[in-house]
Amino acid sequence: MSIFEKRGNGALQANGFTVNGATSDIHITTHGSDWYWAVCAVMTVATFAFAGLAQTKPRQQRIFHYITAAITMVAAIAYFTMGSNLGFTPIAANPQRNNPKVHGVYRQIFYVRYIDWVITTPLLLMDLLLTAAMPWPTVLFVILVDEVMIITGLVGALVYSNYKWGYFAFGNAALFYIVYVLVWEARKHANAMGKDVGKAFLICGSLTTVLWILYPIAWGVCEGGNVISPDSEAVFYGILDLFAKPVFGALLIWGHRGIDPARLGLHIHDYDEKDQAIHGNGHSNGANGYDGNGTNGNVGNVATTV
Repeated sequence: MSIFEKRGNGALQANGFTVNGATSDIHITTHGSDWYWAVCAVMTVATFAFAGLAQTKPRQQRIFHYITAAITMVAAIAYFTMGSNLGFTPIAANPQRNNPKVHGVYRQIFYVRYIDWVITTPLLLMDLLLTAAMPWPTVLFVILVDEVMIITGLVGALVYSNYKWGYFAFGNAALFYIVYVLVWEARKHANAMGKDVGKAFLICGSLTTVLWILYPIAWGVCEGGNVISPDSEAVFYGILDLFAKPVFGALLIWGHRGIDPARLGLHIHDYDEKDQAIHGNGHSNGANGYDGNGTNGNVGNVATTV
């Protein structure tokens, strides 16, 4: 008996396994719920840690702390939901198997996991691509491809027929492109920004690449192939998420400890800072700049970063 059972973990009994008239007979047990609660706790602690570390930096240098804290915050809510035995729908298992651990008609599919990923994976990519100082058009396009990867995974998980493997193929194609950008383009860009930037990106980018390649394997044996039990699914995805989010975040923030975001093209102004693009100092700041008296200035040679 687990500590949660001793203290009355009644999530499975309270929320049940019937949704929209169908009942999941292939579902998590209390052990799976316990694991989801444990991961939720780690994500919550990591969120407070990252947000707390942000307070040790000037406001202009907190962007990576905030992005990373947002990742674990969303994940904590998702794992709270799964630990509570919520955010799922029963989907007819295909194929049906004789293994007692996955024998049944309807498998429990946690769609809340994909809601988590559709928010957190773009933030993870922003952490990496901003570290590499990649151009904004590239960042936005890679994020779009990432959304395609997550949505096709969700649709495939909710499809009963073998057409789900078509969505699986679309998702893997999107993943291939993301891996290409991380391994080739972004890595070269990060190295050009300096050894410390290149090292930070190499560590975090390599970790992300390896982990993200494992996610389709998890999908194939869980939602896709109905090979392993929902409890084993919880452990598989949970371990991947722990490394992909709190561990990744800790490594990223450590790697950024001596890197000013301005070096990466992130010129962030504080709210109590006078922006030279608005408050002139008597000299022109741009082609149509204004001097300190509010009159038109001459054409300047140095543009102000914003």
